[in-house]
Amino acid sequence: MDDVEESASPLSAIVEAFEDLARFLSSRSCAKPNEEEEEEELRLDTLCDACSLVSVLFGSLGLAFKFAELEYVSKVRNLVEASKTYDTLHNILDLDIANDTVKTPGSHSRNLRRVRQGLDLIRALFQNFLATDDYSLKEAASTAYAQVCAPYHTWAVRTAVYAGMYALPTRDQLLLRLNETNQSAEKNMRRYIEASIPVIEYIDKLYISRNITLDW
Repeated sequence: MDDVEESASPLSAIVEAFEDLARFLSSRSCAKPNEEEEEEELRLDTLCDACSLVSVLFGSLGLAFKFAELEYVSKVRNLVEASKTYDTLHNILDLDIANDTVKTPGSHSRNLRRVRQGLDLIRALFQNFLATDDYSLKEAASTAYAQVCAPYHTWAVRTAVYAGMYALPTRDQLLLRLNETNQSAEKNMRRYIEASIPVIEYIDKLYISRNITLDW
């Protein structure tokens, strides 16, 4: 019965997708030096499949994260469209570098950067969620947002997000929306944190390897 309930959880589906990505990246780092580089690269459509599942988490957080949800969903959609033309994350970065559009609003490279921030925001939120037993999610969510997204948002957006923190669901309400128990949520959140970190690091390294800073 527990297995059936866990498989029905949107969070467990997210976790499984990111664990697949993490396993791929781990096998890639252990690949033989003479294997073709293209075979080792993370496919854009594969990343998009996993990232698309994360949208439900933003939706479960209500008004406070509505802006993050809208931004995240639109950026993932853009990358899904891009994946029909470009095979890998390397391809879209190299294209924008050639066109000098890496940081241009609407560019694939900028959208990838924002999607990566969305993944990191959920990771930080889960870490804060697990670190406290507070009935309210306000402190956990506010801290996560301040760490990951606030430095890159305008004053107006930051103000709207912090105002919306008062409308966050309670811990119990969030668990209900995600079809999780305290025990299953803790397990799945820890699994997501562990699996998302190598994915986030992989994306960061793509920029760093091309001398693109991460402070934007």
